[in-house]
Order: sequence, then C-alpha cells, then structure tokens
Amino acid sequence: MAGSDEEADVAASDDPAAIDHASSRVPLQEIRRYVGVFNAVREAYVEPVEDRKLMTSAIRGLLLDLDPHSVYMEKDTATAFDEGTEGAYDGIGVEVMYLGDGSMRVIAPIDGTPAAKAGIRAGDVIISVDGRTLTPSDREGPGPLRGAPGTSVMIGVLRDGETAPLEIRVDRETIRVVSVRGRMLEPGYAYVRLSQFQVDTAADFSRIVSELKQQAGGKLRGLVIDLRSNPGGLLTSAVQIADDLLDEGKIVSTRGRIPISDAEFSASPGDLLDGAPVIVLVDVGSASAAEVLAGALRDNNRARVIGSRTFGKGSVQTVLPLDNGDSVKLTTARYYTPSGRSIQARGIDPDVTLRPDGAASADPDAPRAATMYTEANLPGHLQGDEEDGSTGGEALPGEGPISAALAELKKPWVPAAQGRVQDAPPATTPTPAATARPGASPVQSNDTPPASASTGPEDASSAATPGESGATAPASSLDEPGQASPPSIPADDPQAPAAPAPVAPAPEAAPTSSATPSR
Repeated sequence: MAGSDEEADVAASDDPAAIDHASSRVPLQEIRRYVGVFNAVREAYVEPVEDRKLMTSAIRGLLLDLDPHSVYMEKDTATAFDEGTEGAYDGIGVEVMYLGDGSMRVIAPIDGTPAAKAGIRAGDVIISVDGRTLTPSDREGPGPLRGAPGTSVMIGVLRDGETAPLEIRVDRETIRVVSVRGRMLEPGYAYVRLSQFQVDTAADFSRIVSELKQQAGGKLRGLVIDLRSNPGGLLTSAVQIADDLLDEGKIVSTRGRIPISDAEFSASPGDLLDGAPVIVLVDVGSASAAEVLAGALRDNNRARVIGSRTFGKGSVQTVLPLDNGDSVKLTTARYYTPSGRSIQARGIDPDVTLRPDGAASADPDAPRAATMYTEANLPGHLQGDEEDGSTGGEALPGEGPISAALAELKKPWVPAAQGRVQDAPPATTPTPAATARPGASPVQSNDTPPASASTGPEDASSAATPGESGATAPASSLDEPGQASPPSIPADDPQAPAAPAPVAPAPEAAPTSSATPSR
C-alpha cells in the first residue's frame, strides 16, 4: 500500500451523500480519533448519554469554532428560524444573537412589539428568563422567549450604565412585523422606516414611496430612509430597494471559495425619486442587508449616510436543509460594497456622526454591564479587511436622529470626492440646515455610520447551493450577508421580490442577512 491505515483517506464514494471530489475525503486517522473520544464519553462519563445526543453535540462542535453565524439547527429550531423571516410568530418581538454561555444579546427590538413597548433596548444582554439563568441548551427549539399569546415572561437584562441586572416583564403576543412605514416630515420631505427586509419589503417600499409622492403633489424634495436597529433580512429585498433608487451601477457582490458563491448585482435604469436627495440613517444596530443598502446608495453617490458606525456583518450564510428536517446554516461568502470594500468586522462609518440624546452629559465612568455589541466583538468572528479594533457605533433611539436627518437632507449636496466626514452635535440639537435645493443629487461616501443594536435573527439563507442558502432542497435566506432575522425564502418562491439580474452566477437561493432568530 502507498501509506499506512492512519494516513488513509475515506473516499467520497464510500458515502453516497458525499460529493465525488478530493476535498470531500476525510482522513481515517481523524475518524478514529473522533470514535475514540465518542466511545470514551459513552462508556466513562459520570452519567449515561444517549448516542444521538452525543452525535448532535459533536456536529454542533464541528461548526462552533468556525464563526458566530455558522450553526447546526435541529428541526424545531430550523422551523422557528424560518417563522421569523415570514413576519408572524408568537413571542415578544425581539431579534437576538446567542452568546457562548447561553445568554442572548439583543440586536434590536422590533418596532411596535411588546419588547419595544417594555423598554428592551438594542445591546441589552438577556441573562435569565422567569428567574432561571440561561444556558447553551436554551437555544434548542423555539427558545424560552417564544410562547402563547396572552402569557408574559420576566426577563433579566444586563444593560450598559446599570450596576445590577434589570428585571423587565414582557407580554407575549402574535408578532406580525410591518417592515415598512412612511410619513411626511414636512411638505415635500418624506420619511420611510425599514425595520427589516422580508419577502414583501421591496414592494411595500415602492408602494409607500409612491403614496408619499402623491401627497407631495407628485414629486418629493427629499427622502430619509431610517435603517436604525435593522438587523437585515432577505438580501434580495435590499438589492431591489437599491435598484429602485439607482439608474445604474453595482449594488453588491459576494465572494466565496466556490464559484456558486460569487455573484454581482447591478442596478437597472429607473429612479423612483427622480434624483431627489436621500439621507440614510443608521446606527450600531444596522446590520447585514441594511449595510448592503446603505453601502450601495453611498458608493453610487445616491445618498449620504448619517448616524453611527454600523454593526459590521459582512458575511453571507447559506441554510442547507438536511433529509431529517434539520438544517446547517453555514457562512459561505463575504459581501462587498460597490467600491469593493468589505465591511466585515468594520461596519460603515457615517458621513455625519450623531450621538445619542444626553450623550454629552453621560458619565464616562458609568458601569458597562453589557459589552459593546458589534461583529468585531463576537468571539471567533471572521477577520475583516479593514478591522481596526474599535468599539463600533452607538444605538440612536428616539426622534432626535430623524430631526437631524431632515436638517442634513435640506443642506446643499456636495460631490462625494469633495465631501468631508464631519461630526454633528447630539441628535437632540441638530445644526440648523441650509435651504434645500430641489432635485439636487445626494452625495454618498464609503464610511459607514455607527450601528444601533437590533433584535433580528442572524443573516442566513437556505438553498440547494451556497450563496445565502444552500442544500439539496430549496433554501431560505435570512440576515447574514443579505438577510437577517426573518425566515428564509426559497430562491424560486413566486412571492419573493425579483432582484436585478446578477452579472455573475447567482446562488440558487436568495441571499439573506440577519443576526439571529426573532423571539
């Protein structure tokens, strides 16, 4: 023989489910090492452990050290994950990301839900539910925050600035997420809030903008797009909205190890606003698909970004369904803005930086019960090309940032090459704005604004092949690079919004971006 048993490989042909490729061969020595540990635990552990439980733990461990967004989901967990992307489920209305000890970091509370009404904030760390400390086992199935409408739950929360955990009671109800809302701020100036990217988000955005144009007499003088605490969602929805506002240019590209993960999306002719200026409002909770939209509009000089540095989730997850109903959510690619920048672990720095209300008088020595919440601070995160070790942006709740965005919208637009990133006063006291120039072209920059925490699911998608989702069956996509917490949508779902035709081969399933499951 050419080598010893310990050096031999198990050919892919020995496993009918494996792909016939050299890279699919597993060294026999490693299989023996695993079996040795498996048998040792089964025979000598202090208490009996079922074989299936041991195998499930081993599979989870296989993904655990890859990155924070690659996970194994048993059937119940996968079902709960999908429900989040569909915009209707029973819970408290918060997007979370699981931490290693079982606690959950809030990416963002969903607008208008019990969690938002009870005062849950982006960046909060949920450490207990009904007096019981959370453990890693609590991430199995729907999780402790889900439950029948009409019931309530007591949540223990660590929050920056608080010396002890807070106890917050939150009612459960059927959460039906309205991802798009709009209103007029002043005659001619409109505001659209995007809370996450779902199947119908792009169509709803187009409809609401058209209605606002009618209210303004047929033409808008400017638009504020609010992406604060938007954890992401379906990448296709973010791409379609960018296409609605761009006449031409790249929107986003994805790059992975295998060709199917590489795709490039470009805009088609037609601008829904006919060139009216756009301001994109972001914070530390703006992640994944929200960052894709912000980056696409700024890099194409179509909008200015204001707020705080965003979350920095620049990876794409693919949901790979398994025959037994379980799924694997695997990071398969990184995404890049039109200028070729990866925002992974960096985020988007805003053109104009805003501070939270009262930030100027805040005590710099105040205790920080919850650590800074950004992609760069997640254990095991993918290293970013422009990662700088900073703590990231801040959450920007309230109406102050909207007033600041309106003031910025009225200022004369300057070509991006001549623009200079500047700091603005706290959102409560925006600098007086100059008179707006109707029809002026908005300026875009490459800096990403600080992000605000949100409570959306991790970006992920499920599909037969990598992209945002991938497996042997149609996949659904969430907020990873492209989608966020909402459930994944099959690539061929007739309800899914049509995205501009990719220049490069597109994933079989629509990419998604999200942080973690909705609860």
